[in-house]
This record gives sequence, structure tokens and C-alpha cells, in this order.
Amino acid sequence: MVGRNAPLAIRVEGLQKSFGDEPVLWDLDLEVQWGEFLVLLGANGTGKTTLLRLMSTQSRPEAGQILIAGYDQKRHPRAIRRHIGVVGHLSFLYEDLTCRENLEFYGRLYQVKELSRQLELVLDRVGLTQRAHQRVRTLSHGMRQRLALARAILHQPSILLLDEPEGGLDRQSVDMLRQLTAEWTAAGGSIVMTTHNEELGRSWAHRVGVLSQGRVHFPQESPGRQGAGRHAAAASQPSGAQQPPATAVS
Repeated sequence: MVGRNAPLAIRVEGLQKSFGDEPVLWDLDLEVQWGEFLVLLGANGTGKTTLLRLMSTQSRPEAGQILIAGYDQKRHPRAIRRHIGVVGHLSFLYEDLTCRENLEFYGRLYQVKELSRQLELVLDRVGLTQRAHQRVRTLSHGMRQRLALARAILHQPSILLLDEPEGGLDRQSVDMLRQLTAEWTAAGGSIVMTTHNEELGRSWAHRVGVLSQGRVHFPQESPGRQGAGRHAAAASQPSGAQQPPATAVS
């Protein structure tokens, strides 16, 4: 089963990835339920960004399997990209285009229906309506992060992959991000987010994992349940839960 009918939002088995002779991830297993917000903690260099890059098809593993919404990362990368929204260290924004022009470009790329309406919704959702016609190169870092988030949710994906999205944001922007992620999982969408802010991560997430020595560890869970994605809120979401509505995430 694939898409929203897949039993899990994300399933990773036996994942391995090295850079040169340096292993970063090895024999890594992970499961994320529909409607779950998973936060990953870990020191620099432990592989948090690498793991998200693998999930988002930006990189390929040396061994193991990644299933995103039931699609195999190696065989169906295009299908996966339609099911994920990514905010990473690179914004993937065109600096000489305006905020609206950037979103129009990505909207056409993803064949977003009622694109003009959806553009207005996401710009409003991230607080950039008044800056819609401002060129990206003139935006502050925080405003660029807001626009990157708008780009990520524009096509209403079912899964968000967020790599330290709160970095450089002011308190108002962090509050916006917190509310958006809460609405996202309440509507049945799933989130994997990395952060160095342990307090923030533990207060936002349904489940917190620590990436170290190539694997994800869940200190709050018994060894037999680690990686099971078993928090109660996610378990209550049916595998065919509806797509997050535009009013909730846009």
C-alpha cells in the first residue's frame, strides 16, 4: 500500500551511509506513524541532516531500505517528493525572484490545483502576505525561513522533514512554527524534525529520539519498543486519514 493508505508514514530498515571511510549511519531502523511528530536530537556530526537528506531523496543509502508513504526511496523518488515537504539548511529559493514568484514556480512544478488561491493561503499562513512582491535577496534570514516553510507546505504533502527550522527565527516566528506543526499532526500529517534545542524539541514532539553511534535511540522506551512509533495520538489516526486541509497547513 502507498500514499495515505500505507500502514506507516516512514519506515527505515538497516540503513547505512558513510562518507569516505567514515560511517555515519549504520544498521539504523526507524518507524514514524501517521499523525506523529518525531524530534531527533544529537550532537553535530551524528548524522541528523544526513538522515533527512536520505529520507527526502537528496542522497542515496549504501544499504538498507527507506519507505516514505509506502514508496521505496530507491525505486520511486518522484512519488516520494510529492508526499514530502522539506525545510533544510538550504532554502531552495531563487534570490532574484519575489516570494510569490518563487511559490508560483514550485506550484507549477508540483501541479498545485487552484494555485493562485493556495499561494495566498500559504503566504498568509507564514505571515508573508505583505512581502509577497519582495525579492528574496532582500529578506532577512527569518523571513527566508518563513518562505522556505511556505514552499514546503504549498503542495500539501503528507509528511514534513524539517532540519533545524527554528534556527535564526524570532519568538513570533517560532510560535508560528509551533502552531503550524501542531495543526499539521492534528490533521493526520507526520513530521520529522531535527533540532539542537532539546527543551523546544521535547515540548513540541510526541516522541524524541537521540541519534548517536549511527542509530536512533529512544531513552524513554523499552528496547523492544524502540522505533515502533507508538504514541497514543498517532495510534488513533487511521492509516487512511484525510490529507491535511489547506486551512490547517496553508
